[in-house]
Amino acid sequence: MDVFMLWHIRHARSLDGSPTLHRQDGELIWDEEDGDDLKILGVYSSEQRAEERIQGARLLPGFRDEPDCFMVNRHRLDEDQWADGFVSTHHGAD
Repeated sequence: MDVFMLWHIRHARSLDGSPTLHRQDGELIWDEEDGDDLKILGVYSSEQRAEERIQGARLLPGFRDEPDCFMVNRHRLDEDQWADGFVSTHHGAD
């Protein structure tokens, strides 16, 4: 069974006032280390239900400021998404 996760990305504003880059080559981009904030709005049984939620969310404060920064990911239920471990690095580390 597939489920559809709906996300919204609030992009951090540049301190120097330069324009915020939301998409590159048509793909939504973000960088949490730069202060971009990802929010999960819900998990839906169909892509259509996720799209319906997007239409409603675009009317709400915050979301309406970045109406094109929604992302829907399809995931298979009970299927691992991250099967390996990970390594943490620290800024300034050699």
